[in-house]
Amino acid sequence: MAWYDGLMQAHRIETTVTTDGELNLKNVPVHAGDALEVIVLVKTSAANTSDPYPLRGTVIRYDDPTGPVAPGDWDAAR
Repeated sequence: MAWYDGLMQAHRIETTVTTDGELNLKNVPVHAGDALEVIVLVKTSAANTSDPYPLRGTVIRYDDPTGPVAPGDWDAAR
């Protein structure tokens, strides 16, 4: 980037596109003539609709859930 000669500041602004292909930002903390780099991240609804507990309901039974696991495999038990 030839025009870049200093540190960049990031400002997060969330908005909704009201017209296809057009983005309108208001109250951006910059002045006329300031150089900007704009990165557009599209939020997907897949993360919101996925099950946050995918293993819920999959356990059939617990066999001694508080008991030790493979006690014979530990050097201290020998």
